[in-house]
Amino acid sequence: MSITAVAEGVHLISEAHVNFYLVESDEGVTVVDSGLPAMWGTLLDALRSLERRLDDVQAVVLTHAHFDHLGLARRLRTDHQVPVWVHREDAYIARHPYRYRHERSRLVFSLSHPSGLPVLAKMARAGALRVRGLEDLSFFPAEGALPVPGRPEVVFSPGHTSGHCALFLRSRGVLFSGDALVTLDPYTGRTGPRIVAGAATADSGQNLESLTALERTGAGLVLPGHGDPWTRGIEEAVAIARHHGPA
Repeated sequence: MSITAVAEGVHLISEAHVNFYLVESDEGVTVVDSGLPAMWGTLLDALRSLERRLDDVQAVVLTHAHFDHLGLARRLRTDHQVPVWVHREDAYIARHPYRYRHERSRLVFSLSHPSGLPVLAKMARAGALRVRGLEDLSFFPAEGALPVPGRPEVVFSPGHTSGHCALFLRSRGVLFSGDALVTLDPYTGRTGPRIVAGAATADSGQNLESLTALERTGAGLVLPGHGDPWTRGIEEAVAIARHHGPA
């Protein structure tokens, strides 16, 4: 487990090879993605370290609704009335976290890429197999910034899922790339900028095309759903991911 300040008012929480983030502003805190169920205590510790409380959390914003991004969302919504924002195209996954399109068999792919098994095992121990869906959702507007602390701009980037969106903090030059671009592929264990393997990606070709939308932000700092922050700019990250292509 680690809690790291990665930009002004932006904090990375990383545990079991899964990342989520806290964005601070004068209005409160936005949680970007929400990890896995066992990370509840980690979230509380992170808030305390920032001299914040759960009452300061004003929103959860999901880059997409896969189970390893949805883990704390239901508890925050039902027990603490925190709105959970997601793209409408990912609403079905948010309600049914284990029913999502992927190009390759997860079991077969994992067995043929054993270097990813330790990563997936850690995720399982953190609750990856017991994430509950959520019905009560708020949906992204068609364009512009979300009305939540930090005012992240939605960058529609489908492919990993049909409704995947990166989130851009323009004034801070920070891009939350979700799983449209990661620096660790949980299914292969490979590091460096890339898209996630077809075992968890709906359409790798579309995902690669969506990298253009990420590139257009010109972000200096890229914060992925898995792996270390990328500090050398989105353009270089995209170039490397395109070079790797689909797993």
